[in-house]
Order: sequence, then C-alpha cells, then structure tokens
Amino acid sequence: MDWPLAILVLLGPVLLLMALGMPVAFAFLAANILGAFLFLGGVNGVYQLVANASVSVTSFLLVPIPLFVLMGELFFHSGLARRIFDSLDKLVGGLPGRLAYITVGGGTLFGALSGASMANTALLGSLLVPEMTKRGYKPVLSMGPIMGSGGLAILIPPSGLAVLLGSLAHIDIGRLLIAGILPGLVLASLYLAVIRLVVAVDPQAAPPYAVTPTPLREKLASVAVNILPMSLVVFCVVGLILLGLATPTEAAAFGVGSVIVLILAYGLFTFDALWRSLMGALRVTVMALLIIVGSSTFSQLLAFSGASNGIVGWATAFDVGPTTMVVLMFLVLMLLGMIMDQVSMLLITLPIFMPLAASLAIDPVWLGVVMMMGLEIGLITPPFGLLLFIMLGVAPKGTTIGQVIVAGLPYVACALATAALVIAEPALAVWLPSLIAR
Repeated sequence: MDWPLAILVLLGPVLLLMALGMPVAFAFLAANILGAFLFLGGVNGVYQLVANASVSVTSFLLVPIPLFVLMGELFFHSGLARRIFDSLDKLVGGLPGRLAYITVGGGTLFGALSGASMANTALLGSLLVPEMTKRGYKPVLSMGPIMGSGGLAILIPPSGLAVLLGSLAHIDIGRLLIAGILPGLVLASLYLAVIRLVVAVDPQAAPPYAVTPTPLREKLASVAVNILPMSLVVFCVVGLILLGLATPTEAAAFGVGSVIVLILAYGLFTFDALWRSLMGALRVTVMALLIIVGSSTFSQLLAFSGASNGIVGWATAFDVGPTTMVVLMFLVLMLLGMIMDQVSMLLITLPIFMPLAASLAIDPVWLGVVMMMGLEIGLITPPFGLLLFIMLGVAPKGTTIGQVIVAGLPYVACALATAALVIAEPALAVWLPSLIAR
C-alpha cells in the first residue's frame, strides 16, 4: 500500500470518529485495531497490538503524570490557591489595573504549583471576574489576562501536558519541564507589558478606585506566611531536577509530599478535599494512559505501514533547513488548534513530527517547547479554544463568545511573539536544561 493511502486508512477513521463525538482515546484505539488487522496480519496482528499496548503504559517514566495531577488537585481543593491570591491582593496595593496584574502574577504562581491550564483559568475566573466586572474593567483587562495566564501552566513546570508530550515523543522529561521556564517567564512579562500599555492608552479600561492601604509590615508578613513557603514546592519540582538530585518521577513525589506538608501546616487538611483530589487525579491519569496506549500503537502502525518513512522522504525532498521545518510544524499546530483539543493535536502530529525532527537533527527539547507554545495558543484561538468556553462559563451574564475571543487577542499576540523568539533563538529553550547536573 502506498504511504499516502496508508495515512488515509489510519488517520481517516480517527478524524471521522472524533467528528462523531467519540472520545479521542477511543477513536485512536478503534483506528489502531483496524490498522493492526490490515497491516499486522489479521487477528494475530490485533493480539500483537494488545501486547504492545501493555508495554507502553508500564514504564516508570509515566509515574510523574498522576503525581503532578494530584499535586494540582490538592493545591486547588485544599484552599492553598486562595491564600496566594489574598497575599498578592495586599502586595499590589492601589496600582492602576491592579486586578489584571494580580491575575498574571497569580496565574504564573498557580502554573508553577499546579500545572493545570483549565483549572487555573476556572479558578482565576471565578475569583476575579465578578470583582473586575463590579469595578468596571473592560474585557481586555478582565477576561484576557485570565485566559493568557491560564495557558502558562502548559509551559511552566510541573506541566502535565509536557510530561505527556515527553512520554509520547521520547524526549527527556526533566529537560523538557525545565525548558519551559524561561519562555513562560518571557510570556508572563509580555502579558504585564500589555496590561501597562492598555492602562496607559485607555485609563478607563481599569477605572481607578480607592484601596485601603496595607502597612508594609503586614504586606511582608503576608508574603512570608502565604507565598514564600510555596517555594518549597517549586524547589522540590524544579530545583531538585536542576541540581541533578532527583529524576522527574522523584521530583513529582517530593512535590506531592511538599504540598501535603503545607496543607497540614496551614491546617487546611480535610478528608473531603483529599477524596476530591484523589478522584480528580484518577480520572485524568486513566485518560492519559488510554491516550498513551492509542498514540504508541498508532506510531508503530505508521512505521510498519511505511507511512512514516514516506512522510519523511516527502518532506525532506523540499530541502529546507531545521528552522524552516520547525516553523512549518508550528503553523500546522496553529491550524489544528483552531479545530481540536491539545491531546488530539499531539496524537496526530507526534508520529509525523518526531521522525522528521530526527532526520534533520532538530533538538527534540527545542521542538518540544515550540510544540508546547503551539498547544498553548490553541487553548485561546477560535472557534474551539477550550479556555474560551471556560471563560464564557464564568463571565458575566450576557457575555458573547465574540467578546471573549476579542479580549484574548492581545494575549495570543504575546504568545506568538514568544514562540517567534523561541524559534529564532533556541537558546531560550535549551540553555536552562543544559545546566542540569548530571
């Protein structure tokens, strides 16, 4: 079978089943069974598919996924997140556009502590949108920063999506997690610059209002009590990997342990919060493992059918350099981000992108960060950006999806600018991972 026909046979059923509403993991499993029957020798091929599937999810490298998810669930359900928000509120004071700045600061911190984009957006939206609306903030400074900051969780460790990407693409997970830090901080800085620019051009976008001054001593005490202890979590997840003292799996375990220590120290432990956190982590982990089963076997079928080699041969025949190829991959992700979710994008593109990257000697960590940027942008691009609908759910009554989309456009521009920087200067992504102690 020619490789274009093989791709159509393997990918066509996936797209059809997803269009009919089947969950992405099951759509890939169904297509894999068909592909195994056609390309691996009938029923015996299906048996081989099952054997390969069990191997794909019994790797110790996958342990960070449930641990990072549990970390985020504990963080939100226990009330630790609200303590950080309250401290930031005292710290910012009467700065024009203060609630928008708090959104970016809180979103960056929450991203470094939870790794969950949708949870970040839902939390920030439920906490801040009602207050911003009451204060007369325009959507570009109320809804926009929340969606932008929510997406930061994809880049800043502990990112569950980064772990999934690294697992599927066989990229060093520790280096990939660390690689997202600098681009994430650059992106957060651009968000702050947008807020400053909007407030300067249109002061009524964030009408000033009286704020009860907080004494400096109280500000410092609030930071010392509610924010600085959170650095324990960041050190356990990021610092231990950078120092070479822990693998990503071990760092994830330390991260969960540090969150539990903080919950107990603040007296926030409840069995209800623990149960909700465990159930949330279980749901996400089962979904992730099903996705890994579908993706790994799909990649094997692409290779066995000759489709992978055919794509690589076709793409490299254009004689383009690594940077141009990465730009083209990013553009593909941008287009896919308009019509499907992030996991589906990974499952469809990785079996094609990674062989291409290997053939052109593209640094996999660099490519991984560029892909994470594309995935993040897809969260807030119409018509199917997931964060758009989460924001619509917490927005004031009468808000339209069009207003939500327009509010997010400046922050999409920031993400595009950051992606361009990462592509033009790979050191922004690969320098920090190069410092990891061996």
